[in-house]
Amino acid sequence: MASYFSKSKTFITHNLKSKRFLMLGLINRTISSSIGSSQFAPRLLHTISPPSLPARNYASSSRINSSIVLTRCFASVAGGRGAHTATSVSNDADQFSNEAHSREHLDFPGGKVKFTPKLTFTSKTVEERAHCYRVLNENGHIIPNSDSVQISKELAVKMYADMATLQVMDTIFYEAQRQGRISFYLTTIGEEAINIASAAALNINDFVFPQYREAGVLLWRGFTLQEFANQLFGNKYDYGKGRQMPIHYGSKKLNYITVASTVGPQIPHAVGAAYSLKMEKKDACTVTYFGDGGTSTADFHAGLNFAAVMEAPVIFFCRNNGWAISTPITEQFRSDGIVVRGKAYGVPSIRVDGNDALAVYSAVHKARKMAIEEQTPVLIEAMTYRAGHHSTSDDSTKYRSVEEIEWWRGDQNPVKRFRKWIENEGWWNDEAESQHRSNIRKQLSQAIQAAEKVVKPPLGDLFSDVYDVIPKNLIDQEAFGNYATYTRELENFLPPPIFFASDPLYHRQPTNNYCHPPPASDDGCLYIVFFLSKPTE
Repeated sequence: MASYFSKSKTFITHNLKSKRFLMLGLINRTISSSIGSSQFAPRLLHTISPPSLPARNYASSSRINSSIVLTRCFASVAGGRGAHTATSVSNDADQFSNEAHSREHLDFPGGKVKFTPKLTFTSKTVEERAHCYRVLNENGHIIPNSDSVQISKELAVKMYADMATLQVMDTIFYEAQRQGRISFYLTTIGEEAINIASAAALNINDFVFPQYREAGVLLWRGFTLQEFANQLFGNKYDYGKGRQMPIHYGSKKLNYITVASTVGPQIPHAVGAAYSLKMEKKDACTVTYFGDGGTSTADFHAGLNFAAVMEAPVIFFCRNNGWAISTPITEQFRSDGIVVRGKAYGVPSIRVDGNDALAVYSAVHKARKMAIEEQTPVLIEAMTYRAGHHSTSDDSTKYRSVEEIEWWRGDQNPVKRFRKWIENEGWWNDEAESQHRSNIRKQLSQAIQAAEKVVKPPLGDLFSDVYDVIPKNLIDQEAFGNYATYTRELENFLPPPIFFASDPLYHRQPTNNYCHPPPASDDGCLYIVFFLSKPTE
């Protein structure tokens, strides 16, 4: 409700006896006085009053604008306020106008914003990049006054043992692909600390939404070497039933959501799951891993914003390893990495040395505590380097130098750095190193041999686990597939030799399963005799 008063000495009043009246007037300038809340009034005046003119000009101006104001008012005012007279409104206007001129900020929707008379745009770059949290230096010594979480000998040894296991596993499975025994593989070379240290700081009740370079997280949670081999070979013991590419692991038992080939979809999935945990008041969070390339997807931005607004307990873990396959980060974004994006979305964020296992462990440990206790998302940017090829389908020397790769594999190797630390603590030595790696190699060799011998999943698994009631078109496809399978199996019962009765010079030379063309007869016709035998039980 607002009363509009004219500066001219005359105004017309109509229907004064009713509680509402209509007022018309010619005005020079209209002063609006809100008789609602006192908090809203000065904000309204500041918004509509010209700041360049002092309040006294409103009363002293002799020039008249022929503006007509039509408004509906009420005689009674809520809150016990009396009706304002023209004089009192004028005094209030002077007071509010002075306050508006002296105000340094305004409570806009979303919070208070401070004003400045300077026409300044934010810089597209920063003078100094965001700092990177580190605990261990490159020599394996703890930096003095480090703010880190203390870990026990048992935990430290297990962390290193799993990092070494991950290295051996990558080497042997990569070689298996090169030998043609599996079709595809992807390593975690240079990112072992990210995998193992982050997993160690989580709880088994936390749900993991991985990208595809987090096999170490699954290893830490108890996924066996045999289970890895079964998935890579796609045999009947593969939990994905052979329907996924190699390295697309998943484990319902270990709360590890199956890997997807597409980039980024796991991010909003993790946010939704985290919001579900929040609603159910679970003492757990979700964590989603992605690379620097994944931050260019819409899923990343939608996921961060949704998590921030809904205050979902999710940890966004970005592996900034410098390369999205062959695209360097210089061609990926212009911002100072990923950590600054968290602030833009209102998400607590930290940049951490991804080659420092203790720093990664401490950051994730703290982030998990914040996510659950404060019900907030957290963004972690782990700075590292992909020291291997993107996958077995990639040759990274085509777009970066061998010298660069070798430098990161040597001086910045996260496994070597952590080993120096546990050796300095007296918890590891050369004998333990040799014994552990030899044992893992033997286990992997046995796992590969066993996985190769296991039959593939049945054809019917292609049609299961999707529909409650399988539609007719899939039933027809399955029937056709079963017929084709039966035909192939029948052919396996044919005796290898195939005799061509028409050619006397052939002398019953066998062909190799129809691969060799039969000789022609004298009359130009082919006579092929198949000797079929009924298969025995």
